[in-house]
Formats: sequence, structure tokens, C-alpha cells
Amino acid sequence: MNHFLKMVSRSCGRNSLIRVVAIAAAGSGLFYGSSNPDSKTRISLSIPATLHESVLVQRQMSQSFTPHSPFISSDCWQFGNVSLVSSRVNPASSGSIKKEYPVTEEAPVKEETTGDVKDGKDSCCRCLGRDTIANAAARVCPAVVNLSAPREFLGILSGRGIGSGAIVDADGTILTCAHVVVDFHGSRALPKGKVDVTLQDGRTFEGTVLNADFHSDIAIVKINSKTPLPAAKLGTSSKLCPGDWVVAMGCPHYLQNTVTAGIVSCVDRKSSDLGLGGMRREYLQTDCAINAGNSGGPLVNIDGEIVGVNIMKVAAADGLSFAVPIDSAAKIIEQFKKNGRVVRPWLGLKMLDLNDMIIAQLKERDPSFPNVKSGILVPVVTPGSPAHLAGFLPSDVVIKFDGKPVQSITEIIEIMGDRVGEPLKVVVQRANDQLVTLTVIPEEANPDM
Repeated sequence: MNHFLKMVSRSCGRNSLIRVVAIAAAGSGLFYGSSNPDSKTRISLSIPATLHESVLVQRQMSQSFTPHSPFISSDCWQFGNVSLVSSRVNPASSGSIKKEYPVTEEAPVKEETTGDVKDGKDSCCRCLGRDTIANAAARVCPAVVNLSAPREFLGILSGRGIGSGAIVDADGTILTCAHVVVDFHGSRALPKGKVDVTLQDGRTFEGTVLNADFHSDIAIVKINSKTPLPAAKLGTSSKLCPGDWVVAMGCPHYLQNTVTAGIVSCVDRKSSDLGLGGMRREYLQTDCAINAGNSGGPLVNIDGEIVGVNIMKVAAADGLSFAVPIDSAAKIIEQFKKNGRVVRPWLGLKMLDLNDMIIAQLKERDPSFPNVKSGILVPVVTPGSPAHLAGFLPSDVVIKFDGKPVQSITEIIEIMGDRVGEPLKVVVQRANDQLVTLTVIPEEANPDM
């Protein structure tokens, strides 16, 4: 082996053909590298399928290569920064697994075992690297704005409130929190006058509040510019999971271009869990640092997409901040465009999602409880409500809504949308497995509820 390495070291030249063959772990694998001035450098790794450990090559480009193997110690190997990691191989597979990776910036990687072609840049898009947070913030940062609105008390101007927002359309549409830009008396929005908008590049505009919703705390502000405006991309909050990395951006205490990072703690924190009455709402809970002035700022995933609107924190606790999911905010924006306001249907039902454990407990308490595997339990029916007039009874289990099987309250809310005054067929299962079909006509919810 020493003689072999000496021959290799003599032959190492910048323009010469380099061929290095290393036999590792008593013939367990073969590593082959070649460099030729007339062809692209390629690396091949051939491993017998009987092994339980395979070596994968990650294409990470740099100008130097520092081998970790004790078999090779040469400084003249100049075809990129290649790292080797272990991965499990199915011992039952037949033949050898062979992967070939061209060491080029744009070339795709083909997995011969599956036939899938993956771009080398995106092969580990969910991994957290050195620049992951910085890149995510850089994509959204130009679109983050500082908002300043007049604050009144008993009709007397008492200063200005601060908040944040994000430009979500190049025409100057800004997504933010309602409490930042309007005052509410009950559920009626009282305009705070014009809103001062400051961009990250120092430009200032006078913004107009187009729409604001009290219950969701979402508002839209519009600015006009003769020059192009940066806009952030909206993502999908439904794809988030507890533990996912997120970035909170905004202008706390007038400190523009502030970035904090953390993880998602809960994807569906109920408003009732936070002691907030009224209509049912759900929030993203994170441990990002949120302070006064962050309200309305974007919550961003590691792909640089807005997945939430930062709205509040627990004042006496660290690591407890909350955001409106962007999926909910997007629906509110659509209703703003369609109706000029948010229309919420009301049935008059208290509902509870069922699972195996809850069903087993209810069956233990009452043997006549319907034999269902899923559904939505109705523990309370509001007297005089549309549901009461339709014939709903406490202990009903909703299994179909508008002809579609349902397993969660969220599904019912999505089906209803803004359908007010439209008859909906609902199938419920009652004690002793009695099936009943009811017709309910939703009413528009009282905005003061």
C-alpha cells in the first residue's frame, strides 16, 4: 500500500490524469476517481449489496479536498470538497448498488435503485446548513416593512403605534395585523388615519387601510409606488410540523431588519387554549423571539416563504409566541376581494373531534353510544340556532357534511366557507346507531360574538 501511495503521489500533477483506487475494510467497497482535462471529473462508488453500511457521496463544491481516509494523504486531489457519510442498505437486495456522481454544479443526480432524478442542489433541501437561515431571511427581507399609525385615547392623539408587515404583491399590497393599523370599538374598525410605511431600503410611503378583520386580526394596507416594489412569496402553513425551523421578521421597537429564529412548537393551538373567547381560531405556536413592533411581521420557513403572520406573545413567558397560519390569512384576503369583508357562517353547534381513545371512553360511559370509528361529536346545541331549528340533538355524531365524509371540525369549516343561507345536508349517527339526515341553513355569524 505504501508503494502504491508513493506512485500516486509522483503522478499527481495539475494537468495529469489522476486515478486512485482504494480498497477499504477488507474488500468491502471500491472508490474510484478520475480527472481528465478533456472530460468532466466523475466519482464512482461501487459497493456489494451484502453490506449493511453504504457510503454516499454528497456533492459539495469547493476548491480543495481534504480526505479523511487514512489510505490517502495527498494535497494534489483537486476535484471538489466531497464528504462521505454512512447509510443503511437493504441486505435483501440483489446485485451491487452503484451510484455515479458528476462533480459539476448543475448536473442532476440519478438514483439507479429508484430511477428518480434529483437536482443536486435540492437533494437535501430540508437540511439546516450554515446559510439556511440567512438565505431564508434574505429572500423576504426586502419586502418587510415598518408601519406607524396614530394612536388615540378618548379622541385625543396620544402617540403612534408601531408594527410590521410584508409586501405580498408587487402592486403594493401589504399583509399585517389589524390591531396595528386600526382601532376597534367592539368589532367595528375605526380607522387610525393614514399609515406611515417604511421599507428596508429607506423609502417611505403613505399607506391606506383597505380591509381589516377583528376576529382574525388580519388587515390589508395599500401603498402606491412609481418604482418596482419587492414582494415576498406566500407558502403553505399546512405542511408545517412541530420541530420545523422558522424565522420571525419585523421591526420590534423601531429596529428595522430584525431577524429571530426558532422552531414550530404547535401547528394548531386553539384560541380557547389561550383563554381567548368568541369564535374558534387556530394559531401557529413558535419559540421565536417576538416583541412590541413584531406584530404583523412575517413568519418564514427555511425556503423563504411566508407561512404565518406574527400576532402576539405571552408577556410573562419566553419562547411562547403565536402567528396566524398563512393558509387562514390567504382565505381572509380572498374574502376581502370577494365580499369586501369576512363572511362567517354560523350553525350554533359546539363540536369535538373524535378519536379512538375518546370513542372508547364514551362507549364505556354509555353502551348505547353509536359505533363509529371517527366523526365530530355535538355536545351542545345552542337554542334558537340554525342547528337547533334543523333538529340537531346533543350527543349526535356528524359523519357526513354536504355529502362528504368528515372527521374533523376543520373539514366542516372548509366545506362551509362563506356559504350563508344555503341549505346543507348533514348525516348524524345517534344512540343505538340510528342514522338521521338533517338539513341546516347557516346564518351569518354576529360580528359582536
